[in-house]
Amino acid sequence: MASDIAIIGAGYVGLPLGVAFGKADATVHFIDSDEAKVHAIAAGESYIADVPDADLRPLVEAGTLTAGTDPAAVAEVRSILICVPTPLSENREPDVSIIAAAAGAIAPHLQRGQLVVLESTTYPGTTRELLAPVLERSGLVAGVDFHLAMSPERIDPGRTDFTVRTTPKVVGGLTPACAERAAELYRLCVDTIVPVSSPDAAELVKLLENIFRSVNIALVNELAVLCHRLGLDVWEVIDAAATKPYGFMRFTPGPGLGGHCIPIDPFYLSWRARQFDFQTEFIELAGKVNTSMPYFCVERISHALNSVRKAVNGSRILVLGVSYKPNVGDVRESPAVKLIELLGALGASIAYHDPHVPDLRDEGLDLRSVPLDDDAVERADILCVVTAHSGIDYGDLAARAQLVFDFRNAVPRIDERVHTL
Repeated sequence: MASDIAIIGAGYVGLPLGVAFGKADATVHFIDSDEAKVHAIAAGESYIADVPDADLRPLVEAGTLTAGTDPAAVAEVRSILICVPTPLSENREPDVSIIAAAAGAIAPHLQRGQLVVLESTTYPGTTRELLAPVLERSGLVAGVDFHLAMSPERIDPGRTDFTVRTTPKVVGGLTPACAERAAELYRLCVDTIVPVSSPDAAELVKLLENIFRSVNIALVNELAVLCHRLGLDVWEVIDAAATKPYGFMRFTPGPGLGGHCIPIDPFYLSWRARQFDFQTEFIELAGKVNTSMPYFCVERISHALNSVRKAVNGSRILVLGVSYKPNVGDVRESPAVKLIELLGALGASIAYHDPHVPDLRDEGLDLRSVPLDDDAVERADILCVVTAHSGIDYGDLAARAQLVFDFRNAVPRIDERVHTL
């Protein structure tokens, strides 16, 4: 066979996973409909920040990693990993059409004895009820003629303390034999395998992980709103609570949730729960709280400007950080984008600085990152820290700025010009 593994989708999940397998001496063929990605891989040029060219290029030059657009290539491999996006529809319901399309493309080329693993985040039941029937159009039976499993991705962009190898891998197979075959594959590049009883359980594990974060972030976001009413410093309260050595886990408030998982995953589970006549009220309340935070932050910015007798309309606002988390260039679901849109609708003149995001054209905003020179900082009526990237001297910026609103507790409290969440 030409390669050991085919990975469908060479994005934030597929490319790092393929490189990890390549470093473990497995041959990998990426299949992606985006020809730009295919050409970049062939040239050994990474488009994912977590995958340096120095890691990708030697594997490509050695023939360990290849890429193409033709799904027929899956016929030549032992294992097929599906790593495609699972967005929400306009009605905030799960959109698994890309999974279905990937399975439909694989089915005509599926071979007896192959392993298919779904890595995409989705609702419990997707592998069993959607993926298996589409793949069985091949005439082969899942769990009998080919192996089928679910192993949810756990890639955290920008993270260096945990890698593909050191992050435990949850695996749930359609049958025990399917689970063991998938575990055998992942042992090549992952140190710890965590078996669960079914694909459904594996799907729910991933949702639980991200819903846990969503709910706890909602809790501290609500606390931040309350602390503002009470005249208390939410950061002081959290810092003090975090000194307890047991029974407390630190979460911090902010202007909202971003990224490819945490703002989206709760909707997958709440949608699925409604099919079983169950309302996930706790989860949906957390989503409501987190979704409201950009609006609350706009109010706080307005009040800060009012304190110096200025209105949002006509004010020059400099936003620091527009990616959804520090030190990455990913703006998917970033609350900064929503904040900019809301402030712009109120008549503010918006500029932003982000060393990882050169422009926001893909987000429908005609804005480019500006340098933090005296003109940008000192002329701004207010400087808003939305995402706190490292390598920026926030103390220096605060000293130069007319007014600061710090949503991330990154700025020294030098005087009354600095407002905090």
